[in-house]
Amino acid sequence: MSTSVRQMYRPVSLHLAIAPPVSVVIPAMNEEANLPYVFKSLPDWIHEVVLVDGNSTDRTVEVARELRPDVKIIPQTGKGKGSALISGFEAATGEIIVCIDADGSADGEEILTFVSALVAGADFAKGSRFAEGGDTEDMTPIRKLGNAVLTALVNRKFGARYSDLCYGYNAFWKRCLEGMALDCNGFEVETLMNIRVAQARLKVQEIPSKEFKRIHGTSNLRAVRDGLRVLRVILREKRSRRLRMQGRPAETLAAAAAEPSRRAS
Repeated sequence: MSTSVRQMYRPVSLHLAIAPPVSVVIPAMNEEANLPYVFKSLPDWIHEVVLVDGNSTDRTVEVARELRPDVKIIPQTGKGKGSALISGFEAATGEIIVCIDADGSADGEEILTFVSALVAGADFAKGSRFAEGGDTEDMTPIRKLGNAVLTALVNRKFGARYSDLCYGYNAFWKRCLEGMALDCNGFEVETLMNIRVAQARLKVQEIPSKEFKRIHGTSNLRAVRDGLRVLRVILREKRSRRLRMQGRPAETLAAAAAEPSRRAS
């Protein structure tokens, strides 16, 4: 292999090298105690870390900069996880974007599997705690039931085949953002992403993922409140036949998403 080729591709494992830069977007609010665990698990070959700070009152921003001096800090302008992710996506410069939570519940080493699925041909790599090989230590029975019901509803209404709807560990080609056209503020953002990816007929590959318990602090998620928000998004999206893609038809988006990218394995 020539020197120029080696410079073009970055090895990410013994069996895979990639050219596309990977951005990891992390929404965070008062997560100073958890960031050391999250940052430690991130692969050293990623292009950048974009941390969206939700007006933290602790040392979240300072700790992030101490752990990774090149971290890109984005102040969140709105409220809620959806708003944070949208800000992070806009700031990301990588061709591949990975979403991961700041509470230590996700294993950054799994990013390799997500990225591998994308460079192998998927448009959207969707984490699933209920696919074979996945697991969760952080779901109550009521949350599991709610997630199962909402997942079945989305599958039926939008022709999807998801095994886990409300999970935030995902990765995708940045070009897919046009089709998702995200416009929500809260925890329902993952559901909206999944619905619009299905509507745009993008190629989705589920990635088995293990969710751990939050390491420190308490979650802002509220099962009933946020479950109802997810349900409202599902019903709204079903009622609305127009695609939020700046006027482009789904067939056009699917064709654009299928365009060859700089990828290698």
